[in-house]
Amino acid sequence: MLKKIECFIQPFKLEEIKDALVEAGVEGMSVTEVKGFGTQHGFIEGERRNRKVKFRPKTKLEIVVDEELVEKVISDIQKLAHTGTIGSGKIFVIPVEDALRIRTRETGKSALY
Repeated sequence: MLKKIECFIQPFKLEEIKDALVEAGVEGMSVTEVKGFGTQHGFIEGERRNRKVKFRPKTKLEIVVDEELVEKVISDIQKLAHTGTIGSGKIFVIPVEDALRIRTRETGKSALY
């Protein structure tokens, strides 16, 4: 079964995480620069809070892998994205019903590699 790992990380952690995931066997990923907030409403430790929500810059990674790689990918992201402060990020794992490579019409796992 295929899984999509979608995570939000601090932008300065991207290169280290990308290198580790490629070394772990990830064949491709998409990266998007995004802004968002979580339970802290965008405030970091030491900042004075008010009623306004603050968007913080994040980097979103989207990776589809075979389930045999999922635990390794999650473990690497969790270890390398950790900052010890609020806003280190989130990881989501989503089932993928199928994948299709447009050029060759391959489906499933073979469409990824």
